[in-house]
Amino acid sequence: MDISVVIPLYNEAESLPELAEWIERVMEENKFSYEVLFINDGSTDDSWNVIKELNSRNPRLKGVSFRRNYGKSPALNTGFERAQGDVVITMDADLQDSPDEIPELYRMITRDGYDLVSGWKKKRYDPLSKTIPTKLFNATARRVSGIHNLHDFNCGLKAYRKEVVKHIEVYGDMHRYVPYLAKNAGFTRIGEKEVHHRARKYGTTKFGLDRFVNGYLDLLTLWFQAKFGVKPMHFFGLLGSLMFLLGFIAVIVVGALKLYYMHSGHSYRLVTESPYFYLSLTSMILGTQLFLTGFLGELIIRHSNDRNHYEIGDETTGGDKALEARHRVNDLPDAITIDKQQSTLDAQ
Repeated sequence: MDISVVIPLYNEAESLPELAEWIERVMEENKFSYEVLFINDGSTDDSWNVIKELNSRNPRLKGVSFRRNYGKSPALNTGFERAQGDVVITMDADLQDSPDEIPELYRMITRDGYDLVSGWKKKRYDPLSKTIPTKLFNATARRVSGIHNLHDFNCGLKAYRKEVVKHIEVYGDMHRYVPYLAKNAGFTRIGEKEVHHRARKYGTTKFGLDRFVNGYLDLLTLWFQAKFGVKPMHFFGLLGSLMFLLGFIAVIVVGALKLYYMHSGHSYRLVTESPYFYLSLTSMILGTQLFLTGFLGELIIRHSNDRNHYEIGDETTGGDKALEARHRVNDLPDAITIDKQQSTLDAQ
């Protein structure tokens, strides 16, 4: 199959027939073999009935319906699990993404060799209250992720090689950072295509301003996981050791100053009357807690089933005598069983 189109949606019943017809026309004109996966994220309108009607007319228009609203990331992840096409394309269901972009996105994946191509809505039909925070958000994402050629991380219109979507997990609200997830999984050929942004035709947007705050928190989470996910001691241990060392030195300085004033005959205060003494103790306590946090993190990682999970791109086994020997050994029990069965038959 050439293409799987994954479309997460929430209360988009009005736009679905037009979107499905548009996608069908594009696929037929380009003679693509395809499937369309509508992921109904617990819609409260008639979206699911519309999807079932579309499926009865064209079996390639498939649907999955959640019992309740989970969010865009779980919907995308569910679609990725079921996608069978060589190229997987995601788009929103509100008709703001144009299916006419599909042939060029497909070409960039199959011929230009990209792992992932993200759309860039250079000209947007959104209010300033959305476009300005979006620009700041994308600038931060480029800086943290190191993917400097993307202008719009959160564009719903993207294309992936099938291998990419089968090796990443989109959860929480991480749909904003699928390119970063792909990069962390070793898929670094990431490109961008300028796409047409259309004004919303039906309904209203389902996202509020809180997505910007949550987006920054998710970005920090991804950065930490990528850098210290399997070695938390390198972060917490270092920070904790530095804080403990600074607190310990400060305690020594406070004590040394008191001894100096005592021997020089100057008036002095009790160590416990100095605010610096308590700041030093606080620093030492926090340093110890951070160090223990790193230690506990290492213990958790050590007992994790994924601690030695690495993404392998390719492997060659031809001419490996040791591997062939292992295969022969593994085949021995079956051969012995067959010989025993043959001996039993001969005896009978």
